[in-house]
Amino acid sequence: MGNRPDCEPSDQRSGSPSLASLFGSFVSIGMMSIGGGLAAWTRREVVQKRGWLDDKQFLSGYALSQLVPGATNVNLAVFIGTQMRGAAGAVACFCGLTALPVVIVLAAGLLYLHSQGSTGGAWVSAALGGMGAVAIGLNLGTGVRLARHNISGLVPIAVTAVVTLSIGVFGFSLLHVLLLMMPVSLLLAWATRPR
Repeated sequence: MGNRPDCEPSDQRSGSPSLASLFGSFVSIGMMSIGGGLAAWTRREVVQKRGWLDDKQFLSGYALSQLVPGATNVNLAVFIGTQMRGAAGAVACFCGLTALPVVIVLAAGLLYLHSQGSTGGAWVSAALGGMGAVAIGLNLGTGVRLARHNISGLVPIAVTAVVTLSIGVFGFSLLHVLLLMMPVSLLLAWATRPR
């Protein structure tokens, strides 16, 4: 199952990848993530398949990418490129991730606009809705997999549950939850650290 985001590592490499490898990998990531789920595909390519980062480095980069302004997955691509090859790596990853999806989005947008009011319009809307469901499933799967391997202990589980419920169930603003929970989480991590 070579296209599943949970396949085992098959292409571990040592050293810094070439700019062409970074570009090609992020073109692949951008093409596989139709409908969303980009974090799942990025983790599969960068951690499992290529071995460029481990799970802890990936999670750190993903967390940082969510905190800074801009699209999280574009920020993540820039972070990974910078880690691998500096500024040139960041440009290679950014261009690889965005080039073909931009063309596809423009083409899909034209198709959607021209299909409105015609008999094919409902089919296009249903297809886009189905891709959204796939994206949600991929994100949930990645979240569960990463949590299973990287969240252990009562305090991290409690912090994760509070953040998830606050945003997902109660609908609190992401910014407000982060502003409250980041210092709480850091304080709890400091208080419960091994001595």
